[in-house]
This record gives sequence, structure tokens and C-alpha cells, in this order.
Amino acid sequence: MSSHPSNISTAHAEQAVYVVDDDQAMRDGLDSLLRSVGYKVLLYTSANDFLRSVKVKEAGCLVLDVRLPGMNGLDFQQHLADAGSSIPIIFMTGHGDIPMSVRGMKNGAIDFLPKPFREQDMLDAVSRALQLDGQQRKKNGQEQAIQDRFQTLSPREKEVMLEVARGQMNKQIAFTLGLSEITVKIHRGNGMRKLGARSLTEFIQLAEVMKLKSQ
Repeated sequence: MSSHPSNISTAHAEQAVYVVDDDQAMRDGLDSLLRSVGYKVLLYTSANDFLRSVKVKEAGCLVLDVRLPGMNGLDFQQHLADAGSSIPIIFMTGHGDIPMSVRGMKNGAIDFLPKPFREQDMLDAVSRALQLDGQQRKKNGQEQAIQDRFQTLSPREKEVMLEVARGQMNKQIAFTLGLSEITVKIHRGNGMRKLGARSLTEFIQLAEVMKLKSQ
């Protein structure tokens, strides 16, 4: 495979491209291609080899052959999803199996590249996958920060804010919780401040992230 000018951004420095393929020539070729543009690359011969070595929630993307010894690529995709991993997956296949392609894409694969593929197609797919991974991790981090702030509320403040999330007015909350309306207003104000919500609309948006309405 020919070399390409480096175009990787520093934003991807902590991310890796995990290649899982039992064909050594393919692994070596991808290793050379991806490293030529500055990516960190880790190579594995099977799904089990990957699982023994890598935490399922590591940053990066997965370049995965459909036909693998032991657990095949599509079953591996499902295994990762069941384990809570949202790592973007790029499938490769030398068999042009359309039903496999449809199943893989329906389950969230970024791309499905038939072998032999163009080098640029693989680089473009990896770039998209890493960008998606970065966006998802940023979103997850923001959601975790909101959840962490919610845990700083007192038990009573949490009760009040749960009722606010359900659309209850102060008078209704006071009746439900057996509090005075003034006390509800105090707890509500404290809860809004601790959560960093400057308005009811902003709190409702935070409540959606925390899924408070369903509690």
C-alpha cells in the first residue's frame, strides 16, 4: 500500500484504530496505511483476541472483518453492543454478502467495505468513525457531568426536582410531598442552582438528559 501525507489531528491522539482480521497480509497492509497518516493502530487476529486485550469502552474505532474464526464480525458487533460499547465499526468483507451488509449497517456500522477496497475509502471511513467516537464521548461526558451535579442535591431537593420534571406546579408539589409552598420554592431554587439551570426550560432539557420524567 502506498503512503499518504499525514492528516490526523491532535484531537484523535487518545483514540486508536483497532483492526481485527485473521489475514496477516490484510492486517499488515492496514497497519502500514493507517500509521502512514499518523493513526495509532492495534492489530488482532480474532474477536476473542481483541476482548482479551482491550476494554470494550476504549476510545477509537474498530475495523472488523466479517469472516473471523470463532465469533464472526456481526456476532462480535452484537456482543460489544450488549457490553455497553458504542465504538464505531467499519466492516470489511471479501464475500460481498449483502444480507450481512444490511444487518451490520442496521446495527449501526459506519461503513461496509468490500475487499479489495480503495485505500482512500478506508481512510475516509476511519476519519468519520473517529469523529463520531469523539462526538459521542463528548456527549457522554456532558451527560455524566449533569448526573454528577444531580447527585449533589439533598434527598428533598431531588424529590422536588423530580416533580418539577414531571410538569408539576409548586402548589401541586407542596400537596404531593406534604410541604409548604414556600419550602418547595426554596428547594426548587436550590436544585436549579446546583444543576446550573438558569430557567425552567433549561432544567427541563437537563431533566431529559437525566431521564427524570421516567423515574
